[in-house]
Amino acid sequence: MFNNDDLSSLRWDAVSGTVEIIDQTLLPHTLRWVHLDSLEAYCHAIRHMQVRGAPLIGITAAFGLAHALAVNPSDQNLIAASEALLSTRPTAVNLRWALEQIRAEVSSLLPWARAEAALNKAVELRAEDIANCSRIGEHGLSLLRELETDGKPLNVMTHCNAGWLATIQWGTALSPVYKAFAAGIPVHVWVSETRPRNQGMNLSAWELHRSGVPCTVVADNSCGQLMRQGLVDCVIVGSDRTAANGDVCNKIGTYLKALAARDNGIPFYVALPESTIDWDCASGAKIPIEERDALEVLSIAGVDASGQGLEVNLAAEGTSAVNPAFDVTPAELVSGLVTEYGFFAASPEGLSEMRALLPGA
Repeated sequence: MFNNDDLSSLRWDAVSGTVEIIDQTLLPHTLRWVHLDSLEAYCHAIRHMQVRGAPLIGITAAFGLAHALAVNPSDQNLIAASEALLSTRPTAVNLRWALEQIRAEVSSLLPWARAEAALNKAVELRAEDIANCSRIGEHGLSLLRELETDGKPLNVMTHCNAGWLATIQWGTALSPVYKAFAAGIPVHVWVSETRPRNQGMNLSAWELHRSGVPCTVVADNSCGQLMRQGLVDCVIVGSDRTAANGDVCNKIGTYLKALAARDNGIPFYVALPESTIDWDCASGAKIPIEERDALEVLSIAGVDASGQGLEVNLAAEGTSAVNPAFDVTPAELVSGLVTEYGFFAASPEGLSEMRALLPGA
């Protein structure tokens, strides 16, 4: 299913040495690949959400640091470029993790050897992300098989985008869905719009449609009612940072879905790679919540009847708004964590069990 760049979010061309990303700010109306050719371009792509999703942000930053070292491999630039990339988004832990991976690879090398080593590591991290997300899908598929009922469509609800647009391929929360679809399981996805940036409606629905998976967009505030009507078999979301106690930080609105799922006895799973776990963060209370521009709440972008892109105001002039980009779902509301290492309880004990399986543990 995922055997070419048609279902991939970041292209690496080893012959030309170029990196291209999908400009996700233009989706779902325009598919445009953007060549990243400077540290400033990498920082802009992350900060302005041309790339979204914790794993993809991390891989993009890794290539960005490799590019910066190709321009200037000095100690000073290694520190400056790392800090510039790290400052772009405060919540997703994969950003810091990926930069630390590159720095650990090159710090002890002489400057002339750093650029090649950094690039090789970035390419390696990209490949690892694809493999890890595929394994997440396989483990999640086992959970979905348990929910199958005599050929009836399996209704999965998700939030924001945690598909291949948020990683390199496969995705995290949507990887089990793609695996189920490929296995012939009749699966349908409820895609919540995910205001204010509409990552669900603009990204998840777009990629599911492009991949052939049946899906339906719903307003965020309709999701609880769908659960009460018995139209949801499980909820699967991704994570931007998961604390060591199992608390999950994800796109704003995730917490409300977890509450509704608990009230209706519906499994609420979080799919994530190990790189999204902040082992040094004791609980979700310690996770910084990004506050984005209020204009994202007060206006919206789209196209008119002629296909012309435009942005319109939604509120009266002078209206104020707050725009927290993420919320924290307490571990007790999470039915389990689906990772590349298997399925684990969202608890200190469950995460300790997982940590024991890590290389070098």
